Amino acid sequence: MGIRSGECFGLCGVNGARKTTTFRMLIGDLYPTAGYAHIHGFDSMKERREVFKYIGYCPQFNGLFDELTPIEHMLLMALLRGIYYHDEGQHVYQLLKRLDLCEYLNIPVRKLSLGNRRKLSTAMALVDNPSILFLDEPTSGMDPSSRRFLWNVIRSLVKEGKSIILTSHSMEECEVLCSSIAIMVNGCFRCLGSTQHLKNRFGNGYTIKIRLKSSTNSTLDQTILNCFSSNFILKERHINILQYEIAEIHVSLKDIFSKLENLFIYERITDYSVSQNTLDNVFVNFVRDQFDASQQ
Repeated sequence: MGIRSGECFGLCGVNGARKTTTFRMLIGDLYPTAGYAHIHGFDSMKERREVFKYIGYCPQFNGLFDELTPIEHMLLMALLRGIYYHDEGQHVYQLLKRLDLCEYLNIPVRKLSLGNRRKLSTAMALVDNPSILFLDEPTSGMDPSSRRFLWNVIRSLVKEGKSIILTSHSMEECEVLCSSIAIMVNGCFRCLGSTQHLKNRFGNGYTIKIRLKSSTNSTLDQTILNCFSSNFILKERHINILQYEIAEIHVSLKDIFSKLENLFIYERITDYSVSQNTLDNVFVNFVRDQFDASQQ
């Protein structure tokens, strides 16, 4: 696989899927047991000095010093990257401004919220204006407003032509940001492609939610199942709410609504909803294999 300029690639998986381990191999921090990776034509392990010129890295856990301020962190990172601007103070200020951290310039990191610490870690990854960014769960711990702010920053970086590789637990995040994604289970890619490709390939079918009048009517449960094909599967039950999944590729929505409406007319159910399976459904189906393996 390869990632071009101006693309964002999402690496999805639950904890323990080996996403961070993959990142560490790509940036040259961990030697792979097999395979290879090239960044701008340079081997990520054998030519690390050259590779480091092109990459920025935001780790999963903030590597910050409690007593240093955001501006001090940025200046320190600039020195570590060998950057000596005549106006380096202005350069790092603009980066902090871009990440909405100007009001915290001289506040010790220990007093910052987790969301602002994640913003600072992202800003530090941008110090050397890298062409490739590795962002390991960049929005972890952020509130919804801050998360969407950082999404907009990432999208603007992609428009500038940067290649971005990010890890995430959120399929919503990957769908918003990424042109292609991979779902990783136990260190292996289980699927790879654009979000629409994954929906078409693995997310066919519909999710149906039905609210019953009674929570204990087993006869009605069977009546509902008998109305549909054998691919009508009960996925979840909570009191009087049933959630079914139809996995058929060529299924008639007209037929689904007709049967549900008949159940409604004859007062068997109080209401219902039908929705297309989402990337979340695809994700859950794949990562279930990881939990099953851990329990064996």
